[in-house]
Amino acid sequence: MALIATATLDSTATSKYAQTIRTGGGHGLTADEPVHAGGADTGPAPYELLLSALGACTAITLRMYAERKGWELGDVRVELALHKSRGAGDRITRVVRFGAALTEAQRGRLAEIVEKTPVTLTIRQGAAIETTFVG
Repeated sequence: MALIATATLDSTATSKYAQTIRTGGGHGLTADEPVHAGGADTGPAPYELLLSALGACTAITLRMYAERKGWELGDVRVELALHKSRGAGDRITRVVRFGAALTEAQRGRLAEIVEKTPVTLTIRQGAAIETTFVG
């Protein structure tokens, strides 16, 4: 199994729920809860980060595919929402918009590709989580 990503999170003093995130690439950002949930809203909430990862992977994968085909997509906009449901399972809605006019054939192929993006597959298939407590 190949390691493809790492992230480290530490609590910060700026908010009782704020987390400083460092990724393997050396990038940093903050996650927090909104004020109504007791946080200080110093960064995206965890579910917003999850949707952001899915949206970024969607746009990047579609652009990579279009570049290989020589297709112009124009601006790519991905809108996502997470719907929580008791018992029926959660649902993510994803709307993809392109700035360029596309043929029906191009749209059809991109619709197939969007269902195969790496983060889409991970979310759909699930991933085992192994937790270890140290100290």
